[in-house]
Amino acid sequence: MDIDTVTDFVPAPDAAWRDGDGWLAGGTWLFSEPQPGLRRLLDLHAFGWPPLVESAAGLQIAATCTLAELSRWRPTRANWPAAALIGQCCNALLGSFKVWNMATVGGNICLSLPAGPMTSLAASLDGTATLWSPDGAARDVPVMDFVTGPGRNVLRPGELLRSVFLPAASMRGRIAFRQASLSPLGRSAAVVIGRRPAELPGGRAGLVVTVTAATPRPVQLRFGTWPTPEAAVGALATAVPRYHDDMHGAPQWRAAMTHRHVAEVVAELSS
Repeated sequence: MDIDTVTDFVPAPDAAWRDGDGWLAGGTWLFSEPQPGLRRLLDLHAFGWPPLVESAAGLQIAATCTLAELSRWRPTRANWPAAALIGQCCNALLGSFKVWNMATVGGNICLSLPAGPMTSLAASLDGTATLWSPDGAARDVPVMDFVTGPGRNVLRPGELLRSVFLPAASMRGRIAFRQASLSPLGRSAAVVIGRRPAELPGGRAGLVVTVTAATPRPVQLRFGTWPTPEAAVGALATAVPRYHDDMHGAPQWRAAMTHRHVAEVVAELSS
């Protein structure tokens, strides 16, 4: 796609945001369709952010980290079983070698598609997005609350996504992953991720179930005590007001697959 309205390409740290600017990370979506209002590209790679920073507190993922970089990462800590979810979510973005090596975690989340696998990953692990505003202020937003609808999010004009942080407590949990598509290589139509936390006060057995792709925005069920599969499916009725409807799956089918997958992850994690 020729973007013939762009007149400048500058390092992001050297530029003050103005109307007509666009943040550039991987550009796999930006360069895929017309951008009539775009006048200048601000290169986020000029910040030089390390793609991944692991610590005892958790994992920080830079917005400019590519899916290829993320998929190759392996934790140095042996007690992070939820790290296996990273590869599963990366594989849910079915793209070419070029896309995998250019598409970024931040770009996928900011695109805010229901099927965004990086949103699925971060939301299910209680990830927090750090946002930078043009005036230098920063704010943290739970990724669960970041996406507000198909292609919509909480970003204000000129704000950028700096990084996503996945807490160590979530990484220590057990994970069950389910995905449904209309075809083997199709876009995700329903993604259900169950997480059994490693630590709960009083030794209680809890469960966190995150639904994406099937719904316009992420939906999460949190149980303080262990539910039966039937009880977990029943909780979806009030938690999910409606299911997404597009060429990748009808709402009724998405609902049926989501119910099935929720029951399966509850049963898998109950052992």
